[in-house]
Amino acid sequence: MIPLSRRKNVLRGRLAAPVALVALTSVLAGGVAGCSSAAQFRNGSIRVLAAENQYGDIAQQIGGRYVSVISVESNPNVDPHSYELSPRVASEADSAQVIVQNGLGYDGFMNKVEAATPNPHRNIVDVRRLLGLPSSTPNPHLWYEPQTMRRLAISLEATFGALQPSHRGYFSARASAFFSSLNLLGTKIASFKAKFGGQPVAVTEPVADYLLQDLGLRILTPFAFQAKVMNGVDLSPQEITAQNKLLSTRQVKAFVYNEQVTDPVTESFVAEAEKSSVPVVGAFETMPTPGFNYQNWMAAELNALSLAIDSGMSSRNLQQGALNG
Repeated sequence: MIPLSRRKNVLRGRLAAPVALVALTSVLAGGVAGCSSAAQFRNGSIRVLAAENQYGDIAQQIGGRYVSVISVESNPNVDPHSYELSPRVASEADSAQVIVQNGLGYDGFMNKVEAATPNPHRNIVDVRRLLGLPSSTPNPHLWYEPQTMRRLAISLEATFGALQPSHRGYFSARASAFFSSLNLLGTKIASFKAKFGGQPVAVTEPVADYLLQDLGLRILTPFAFQAKVMNGVDLSPQEITAQNKLLSTRQVKAFVYNEQVTDPVTESFVAEAEKSSVPVVGAFETMPTPGFNYQNWMAAELNALSLAIDSGMSSRNLQQGALNG
């Protein structure tokens, strides 16, 4: 068995906003959440604590000037699975009116914080429960399915409207703008699927699997392999050989790997892909900052995949894919 020895990954380049894709989200009046657990809630606003910044971004887009959002995990340079809870988060949770978390064990630390700071008036939005998914759902990266964010936005619009009834019209208008931008993203997904549907790809772990499946791509890496990498379980020599064969014999059109969490084994796959001229596309677990919101983050991933499959171009930090789309 070969140990994975997961480590925190330092990105190779500064992430830039996807200039070629700005039109996709120009219908939005608000900006990117851009919050972190070093922030403080703004007085008079609806206080929202999001476990991950992609969920915090949706809360900010729906709530606009009437919400104050703090995101616990907002650093794209570290492994979200190894997040260490700080005492400050407990204080933020205690005063939050709305908490948004992924569920499925991905951000289990939030359950501990909530139990330690009981508040019967606090609204907790667990995305897994919101979607009606069983607790045994194997892939926790729910945000890579755009319809997840549509359901979340609907829930947050209702929650914010109940907390501040006089601003319901404002929340509704912002939700409508958000849905319009998701429709544009959906059009881009449909166009990609019509052009590249059925093309094979390899992955390290299921970070972007929901999106890849929506795009009609065939993921040749077995899910059992992906789950082992995701959970830090050692891969067998046979599994490593099979993955390398997908790359060395160019059975796939692109190799999608977790840019945020790497180790010697996954980096060896990247090296094999590059040696075999298989384009490499980086996927992220938390929303890249600054300059991104959820919609143009997903659009940048689409653009990077398009460049990989159509032109054989690697986009390891999204900047390249975004600026050349």
